[in-house]
Amino acid sequence: MTHGRSEIEGLTVQRQDGGPTLVTTSAPLIQADGLWFKDAARAGVLLPYCDWRLDADARARDLAARLSVEELAGLMLYSPHQMVPSLPGEPFESTYGGRPFPEAGCPAWELTDQQRRMLEVDHIRHVLVLKLADPETAARWNNALQALAESLPWGVPINTSSDPRHGAAGGAEFKSGARGVSRWPEGLGMAALFSPEACREFAAIAAREYRALGITTALGPQIDLGTEPRWMRLEDTWGAHPGLVTDYARAYCDGLQTSDSPDGWGADSVAAMVKHWPGGGTGEGGRDAHYAFGAYAVYPGGNAPTHLRPFTEGAFALPGPTGAAAAVMPYYTVSTAYPQPETGGVGNSYNRYLIADLLRGEHGYDGVICTDWGITGDPAPTMDSFGSRCFGVAHLSVAQRHLLAIDNGVDQFGGNSEMAPVLEAFRLAAERDGEAAARARFERSAVRLLRTFFRCGLFENPYLVPGESAALVGNDAHVAAGYAAQLGSLVLLKNRGGAPLASGMRIWVPECHRTARKGFFRTDLPAVTFDPLDADALAGRLERVADPADADAAVVFVESPLGDGFSSADLDAGGTGYVPISLQWRPYVADAARQPSLAGGDFREASADRSYRGKTGTCANESDLDAVLAARAALGTRPVIVVLRLHNPPVLSELEPAADTILADLGVEQRAVWDVLLGEHEPTGLLPVALPASMAAVEAHCEDVPFDYAVYSDAAGHAYDFGYGLNWSGVIADERTRRYRRP
Repeated sequence: MTHGRSEIEGLTVQRQDGGPTLVTTSAPLIQADGLWFKDAARAGVLLPYCDWRLDADARARDLAARLSVEELAGLMLYSPHQMVPSLPGEPFESTYGGRPFPEAGCPAWELTDQQRRMLEVDHIRHVLVLKLADPETAARWNNALQALAESLPWGVPINTSSDPRHGAAGGAEFKSGARGVSRWPEGLGMAALFSPEACREFAAIAAREYRALGITTALGPQIDLGTEPRWMRLEDTWGAHPGLVTDYARAYCDGLQTSDSPDGWGADSVAAMVKHWPGGGTGEGGRDAHYAFGAYAVYPGGNAPTHLRPFTEGAFALPGPTGAAAAVMPYYTVSTAYPQPETGGVGNSYNRYLIADLLRGEHGYDGVICTDWGITGDPAPTMDSFGSRCFGVAHLSVAQRHLLAIDNGVDQFGGNSEMAPVLEAFRLAAERDGEAAARARFERSAVRLLRTFFRCGLFENPYLVPGESAALVGNDAHVAAGYAAQLGSLVLLKNRGGAPLASGMRIWVPECHRTARKGFFRTDLPAVTFDPLDADALAGRLERVADPADADAAVVFVESPLGDGFSSADLDAGGTGYVPISLQWRPYVADAARQPSLAGGDFREASADRSYRGKTGTCANESDLDAVLAARAALGTRPVIVVLRLHNPPVLSELEPAADTILADLGVEQRAVWDVLLGEHEPTGLLPVALPASMAAVEAHCEDVPFDYAVYSDAAGHAYDFGYGLNWSGVIADERTRRYRRP
């Protein structure tokens, strides 16, 4: 190893034999035993937490003992979502020297006033980034942020985190955008590969790109078992097969965290925060717990233990030396299968049995537990809102909610950036248990949190060289690997001679229409008509025609039905607001729905019965079915090809007979779709979910049980079941289908 000191873009770089390279902007470098160390505390002597020869636990314990209560509280906080740069009109708008970005005359990587305050005043060291303009901007912003942190007492660096940002499709408001990174299939798409080995490769590449962007913690993977087909977050899971999801969880966390060092941790490691304990995929009727109307997870099949397997047998049992995922995020849900406090059902982070007894106790988990975002604030006044999810503890003060979670073993509060409630929780704990006991409890959380900083080498070098980041992120090899995975994830469900298409053929592609609906944040989205075709992906390959009469084939882009399980209109009309989430395109009347509901109850509701029996469920894209039927009528015997963007497994009985070919897109770039349809790549994807035969079958199934409903079969006798997929020769049967069989 070369040694010596140099200056690179304002960074002082100290290389040495027998030790890590140290990079600093203001902290002095000191020598001990012939080796170099950063004097982050400016103490003039080597403090244990600055001694990279010690293990992460010892360093974390030393630093935690030195921090003030305010600094300990700051570690337990998370920043709001950061936009780099922060532009007017975007969420979480910030200022630069008191002015909006366009008026500030500063570079995109300049720190905002709010970012400076959260470091200097609130002692926040966990920063969540949503948007990064490009890799070079990300690197320069990281360096500015880390330089400010280094200049402050103790020199504690920043642990930047991100929601998943490598998805090729994106679009959901709880995902981060892919800016320059390699692009891979969404969750279900990765699962369609049926390859934990590919999943591990993806994670290892994602880790390298994350670190080149300054990201040290991934808010993922999402390892929920997707047993409920109506759940809006199903597409981000790896499906419903317990064995496949568990193998993927193990592979992904191992690939993300493992560096080339004896303990597995190092400068290439990214800490995995697996979610959502104890499994978030069993919301009654498919409703999601981001909203009060979806608070309850139900287990009518008594299958709760199976939902723990991706954690206990996967993320907590890694084959590599890191051993276990660094962090866990409980879901918002009130998990009805588990013991609840006498006061009634509470969200998972507030449930002592789930956190203290089961996760910390029975399973011995000693990593970070971070709540999901926004569980401690006061609830919104209405059910149909994106308000705080303090389920079951609305009667407590904000500080008492923090203390309850801390008492259970929670270390960190997702989405909370205000110190005052955490300090008040400390005061309450000190009043109850004594100040020494309260401080000891806060220090335990600090040690768990600080481990990641030390394990990932942030105290030695949190900085980036912008040119190196720009060269690594989204490089040719990474992009090629991601695109190969996209191609492999496409699932051919039906092919009655429609594909492959011949180059130069004339195709008709109809527009898409969406009626007005609610968005993820429960805001009103207007009706919209749009062209689904990516013209650049098609250019020079096929000819698009405006009149179906002139077409050799129709290619119709559809989405699985876009339903909603709560209706303010129903509530305003005197109903409960609860309506069925439909997986069919035509209106669906829930005559066979469960009554009464298994769970319910909220202080804003008159009844605890959330049944929707007899009500009608509609979807915002019923016109997708109309487009397929219109294409069939217009094309006659010419091929009708349907490209199905599969968010949830739809009931295909209305659509399938009208299609000659159905290609399921589980979250890829459209270029990959055309590569398959033109025969440039043979389809190899397999369904990681089962497509139901009917909505009656869905209503009869148990939300917690995989593959317990009747499956749709087409006229050729092909059952659209887990593990099903076609290539050009017929039904795929290979090592993957033998390895993962339908349970």
